Amino acid sequence: MTIEAIQEELIDEFSMFDDWMQRYEYMIDLGKSLPLIDEELKTDDKLIKGCQSKVWLNSEMKNDKIIFTADSDAIITKGIIAVLVRVFSNQEPQAILDADTDFIDEIGLKEHLSPTRANGLVSMIKQMKMYALAYQTQANS
Repeated sequence: MTIEAIQEELIDEFSMFDDWMQRYEYMIDLGKSLPLIDEELKTDDKLIKGCQSKVWLNSEMKNDKIIFTADSDAIITKGIIAVLVRVFSNQEPQAILDADTDFIDEIGLKEHLSPTRANGLVSMIKQMKMYALAYQTQANS
């Protein structure tokens, strides 16, 4: 499934909820289904800088696609990274680099986060794109 198709799916899913409390609950549920990072990978070099809570992100290259696993010590943050893992995992590096993240505005996520969480969200996306860039550069060399 393409990144755009997954983003559309998420927009549809979030539009089913009338208020933000329901959307937060849904995000928390998404966080519970997150493909968790192995405990031994919860190291400082996997921590995303710029997040208020701790967020660990790992990536692996399998069959020319990046597989992301993650975890967080905060339930809302875990839901946010779960959304991003769903969008960007199992995609080719170039697709991740080319992807826009307008769907975040469309589901209203950024405007309903505290400024520090919104900064964390930006940091998560930036880190995922950095991994994609690293794999892309590796593949081209």
